[in-house]
Amino acid sequence: QVQLVESGGGLVQAGGSLRLSCAASGRTFSSRAMGWFRQAPGKEREFVATISRSGGSTHVADSVKGRFTISRDNAENTVYLQMNSLKPEDTAVYYCAARRDGSILYFLPSHYDYWGQGTQVTVSS
Repeated sequence: QVQLVESGGGLVQAGGSLRLSCAASGRTFSSRAMGWFRQAPGKEREFVATISRSGGSTHVADSVKGRFTISRDNAENTVYLQMNSLKPEDTAVYYCAARRDGSILYFLPSHYDYWGQGTQVTVSS
């Protein structure tokens, strides 16, 4: 069983930055692809970013391209989401997800086996 704990959310003005962290339990973190998703009220959960188990491959959604960056530190069992130039439409609960394996990238919620509890990001205009 893998436990994921997100942190770093909060309230920020438009144009500001936040860095989300997701700490994973266990000794198999480096074998897992990781992802970030978000869900706004009344909307479906949507893909934000994914990173392969080595960190050598990443992909972000078109809606955040050029503003968000995903990275990981396998020594620290942590994945990050750096969010710059935030917009009000980025407001959502952000979830970290882990797959049981993953040398490639995964884009759908159904591809992931473990989820964190989520952290709220609110961007004011």
